[in-house]
Amino acid sequence: MKSFLYKKLTLLLVVLAVTACDVERLPETQITDPSFWKSESDIRSATNYLYTFLPGFSKEEVWSDNAFGTQPDPISDGTRLPPATAGDYSTPYRLIRAANNVLEKVPDAPVTQDVKDRYMAEARFFRAFAYMQLVQKYGNVPLILKTLVETSPELTKPAAPRQEVIEQIYMDLDIAAATLPTPTALGNAGYGRIANTTALAIKARMALFEGTRAKFHKYGDPAMHLRLAQQAAKAVMDSQQHSLFNSYFNLFQYAGEGRQNRENILVKQYGTDPANLVLNHNYSLDIYTGGANPTKSLVDSYLMKDGLPITKSPLYQKPVVSNDVFLNRDERLLATVYRLGEPYNVGANFTMQLQYYKTGFGAKKYFTATDFATRQALLDWVILRYAEVLLTYAEATYELNETISDEDLDITINLLRQRANIVPLSNAFVAANGLNMREEIRRERRVELAMENLRYWDIIRWKTAEEVLPKTVLGNYYFPDEFGTESPVQLNAEGQILVQDASFRRFDPAKDYLWPLPVNELGLNPALQQNPGW
Repeated sequence: MKSFLYKKLTLLLVVLAVTACDVERLPETQITDPSFWKSESDIRSATNYLYTFLPGFSKEEVWSDNAFGTQPDPISDGTRLPPATAGDYSTPYRLIRAANNVLEKVPDAPVTQDVKDRYMAEARFFRAFAYMQLVQKYGNVPLILKTLVETSPELTKPAAPRQEVIEQIYMDLDIAAATLPTPTALGNAGYGRIANTTALAIKARMALFEGTRAKFHKYGDPAMHLRLAQQAAKAVMDSQQHSLFNSYFNLFQYAGEGRQNRENILVKQYGTDPANLVLNHNYSLDIYTGGANPTKSLVDSYLMKDGLPITKSPLYQKPVVSNDVFLNRDERLLATVYRLGEPYNVGANFTMQLQYYKTGFGAKKYFTATDFATRQALLDWVILRYAEVLLTYAEATYELNETISDEDLDITINLLRQRANIVPLSNAFVAANGLNMREEIRRERRVELAMENLRYWDIIRWKTAEEVLPKTVLGNYYFPDEFGTESPVQLNAEGQILVQDASFRRFDPAKDYLWPLPVNELGLNPALQQNPGW
């Protein structure tokens, strides 16, 4: 069963509300009521507010080459402009302020030291989590480690170098990992709260991002970050607190929720039932109406059951009907993409409505007929799971030495391949079939984590966005008898759906690897510098 993290949330939001949208010039709103901060219950309630900032369901996969919505995306095709204001920049600072407030108020609370340490560790985790989002997008950002008022000198200081911010992220996560309880200690009642392995897994994600970004963008000390990623991932693996769930498909259904699924490490919770509603979402409706449709590029990346890509495997045959795409493939493909005629909505099978499914492929992860019917979805969003930790360890190990042993492959990637029912990966297999180990490790990450909003950040850190994003976006082979002719369809010479031509897509490596700072933030703090090219 889900735990209920957000009790009395409405009252708490009134107390903690931050009304200003400006990231640094926040009002002096703080919890100063003398009746507050007097018990563990008070502190837990204040810390619960931090959980409301965890990212939920979104369609960020369309930023990458994995998915396309019903219309072009300005991040993916390179047409965006610097925003006047941006929640992507200010929202993390709201979380940072709330976390700083906990860290300042809890030390004086009349509770035991272990209670103080526990919730301060959670606050440190969330501060690190917020800064991780900021660094990934903007690079150098203001580093604020205390609550500010209108006269605080920090409001007019320049951004801190990204390495300084990352060092603070690591410090906060190390303290959290050393202090927080294990998932086992949290048990069913504490499911959903931050555990020690959550801090370690997020540190592994951050360190892999920075290590590979530094390596391929050629700056800093990549090896230092990669070693930290490897160590943090291995610590999660050695903890024996997590394991892979038995069903890849059910990972993204109600059957995969709760403490019984030890693959989940960090989730956004939505409640237990309509009578116990915390939040709700309409992601099934978003999928149904084509919010994020898998591309041919993504579908083609899935291996055949013999472990070979479609360009090399004798098992692959050019489709003569749309469902041929799924024959003899990695089973994760059918768990991620809908097949024509599959049970879909209540009492209906999947049909290809090209006015929605622009690529001729329909997304399957997180779709449930019940959620679509009720419009009150409570299905949890999985932010980080154990499979990612295994992939992080494998990639960090390879990038440190540009080699990886079969033993390390067996404790990471091959566990995922076993669940997907495809041939394991080994150095001999790579050599015998003219494959590239780095490409196969990256392929494994792409298909395992497809449609989970991580692909964009992978191509950013690998410095491959400039190669993949400007390409023509293609969909499935077009079969008019199956897809219908109601919607106009443009095809390429191969008879594949041409979704967006390369002539309408661009990526400028001189500027697009960082996001533009909001214009209003530059006006509020003249010491801030816009990112290059924007």
